[in-house]
Amino acid sequence: MLASRGLPLHTALRWVAPGLLASFHSSAPRLRPARVAVVLSGCGVYDGTEIHEASAILVHLSRGGAKVQMYAPDVPQMHVVDHSKGQPAEAESRNVLVESARIARGKIASLAKLTTADHDAVIFPGGFGAAKNFLCCISPVLAAKVLSGAEVTVGHEDEEGGKWPYAGTAGAIKELGGKHYVKEVTEAHVDTKNKVVTTPAFMCETELHHIFDGIGAMVKNVLKLTGK
Repeated sequence: MLASRGLPLHTALRWVAPGLLASFHSSAPRLRPARVAVVLSGCGVYDGTEIHEASAILVHLSRGGAKVQMYAPDVPQMHVVDHSKGQPAEAESRNVLVESARIARGKIASLAKLTTADHDAVIFPGGFGAAKNFLCCISPVLAAKVLSGAEVTVGHEDEEGGKWPYAGTAGAIKELGGKHYVKEVTEAHVDTKNKVVTTPAFMCETELHHIFDGIGAMVKNVLKLTGK
């Protein structure tokens, strides 16, 4: 279920690639500043949240004057990945909430406490942890699955020599009845009807500052939807 329905947040099952995020605007009463939930899934792209994306989101939300609360599920990680090797670290076990607290600098709450009554919007940073630790999907795919005809972007629809390695995701969105819009990594797409905002982020192999700019475009549009 989505935050826009005025119900506690849950997630849907699909699959995830690193570096994709979406924001869902809720129907909570408009307040100043905008109240935004950021949902983390650990710390590190291969088994948790993509840290660059999370940091960029927080910077842009701070610049936009938003009041932020971070959440993560209080559950064991599916597994732990040695990021220097890209391989599972055998015999290691970590907690998603505890690991996410590294990004949040300790200021984080259990995902079970998130309600739409307390927030105007919720943002999901990318990372494989979203799939591995609380069965979320690539956020635009989630939107297409839950909202009939949702408009989203994952960037381009062709790999273009490896620049867009997850371009095939656009096909999955269409199969679910969603509408995919081709966007550059520095851009965001706004579905004004469903109040969903998406940006490619790490779906594209590019310089970090381009991804940062795209996340900025997403956050700006999310805050605009809240009336900020």
